[in-house]
Amino acid sequence: MRLILASQSPRRREILRKFFDSFDIVPSAVSEESTAENPVEHAIEVAKRKALDVYTRYGGVVIGADTIVVLDNMILGKPRNKKEAKEMLRSLSGKIHKVITGYCIVREGEEITGYEITEVKFRELKDEEIEWYVSTGEPLDKAGAYGIQGKGGILIEWIKGDYYNVVGFPIKIILELIDLGFKLS
Repeated sequence: MRLILASQSPRRREILRKFFDSFDIVPSAVSEESTAENPVEHAIEVAKRKALDVYTRYGGVVIGADTIVVLDNMILGKPRNKKEAKEMLRSLSGKIHKVITGYCIVREGEEITGYEITEVKFRELKDEEIEWYVSTGEPLDKAGAYGIQGKGGILIEWIKGDYYNVVGFPIKIILELIDLGFKLS
């Protein structure tokens, strides 16, 4: 059974590789825009479109995922530039936000969808810390302008929930794959 990750995220690839030896990577070209009315529906809708896009072209067992950062019911996507990254980090400073990953696994035309929510509390950040972090370049390709697995970990006061979800690939996906018969490496 061919396992395919419908993502170009190096973080998702890294996490999946911790548990499974063999899988292919086929990024989806679908838009991450959504008309969903709430963040959970948004994340699931985008993940489903990614998985179905790749499944219709390659078959196999395809995993699609979409991770979003939500503050006060507003989705913080990937910053377009350093200024936007600084604004996002200032808005997260001292606050609790949610990281939501929607996922979809397509196998033999059937879909398994789900999501994971993790709460994250940022420390109160000083302007110098924000300037330093943005200067590393790390926030520019990450939802919410930070990566907990990298230098951005220093910004975090605590998390409640699945750490891997904050990185972008919740353990729930691994458990679903085990249930489908995939063996851990």
